[in-house]
Amino acid sequence: MGHAEPIDNHRHRNNHHHQAVDGLLNLFTKANHDLTLVQHKLEKEFQQIYPDNANPIELVSRIKKVQDDVSSLKGQCSELLAAKQDLIDKARTVLVGNRSLMKKLQASTGVPVTKDSDDPACTNFNQIIDEWTAQLRSRTGDEMHESNSEDINQLLFSAIVQGN
Repeated sequence: MGHAEPIDNHRHRNNHHHQAVDGLLNLFTKANHDLTLVQHKLEKEFQQIYPDNANPIELVSRIKKVQDDVSSLKGQCSELLAAKQDLIDKARTVLVGNRSLMKKLQASTGVPVTKDSDDPACTNFNQIIDEWTAQLRSRTGDEMHESNSEDINQLLFSAIVQGN
């Protein structure tokens, strides 16, 4: 029977511990309920005071979503600009390689070598690159002189994002 008393004390302590936990749970449940009531009261008050589109809670929620969307779009734009720059670099490499082969072919067959300025593909490609560079310069305030052509997209993207 000497063991019965410590077990009862242990049960009493566990029961006391559970009562303390239950008290905390009840307190948190009541606090959560009270906060929900305050939230609903504020939402109702805002609906009465502000027009549908001017509810401060809704506006903050919309602003947060727009901020998240802008962040996502910046990442997507960076990926697109990197892919575009890669495409421009590859097109330039192919065009220069083809021009070189054409000049060699023309020279070996005795046909007069066409100047770059007389080649419509070369002229159009250079015009597009020049227009792109001019657009960049207008956006960045002519800071581009110090940067190389591989940074054109990044500078333009930065100028567009900072300008908006």
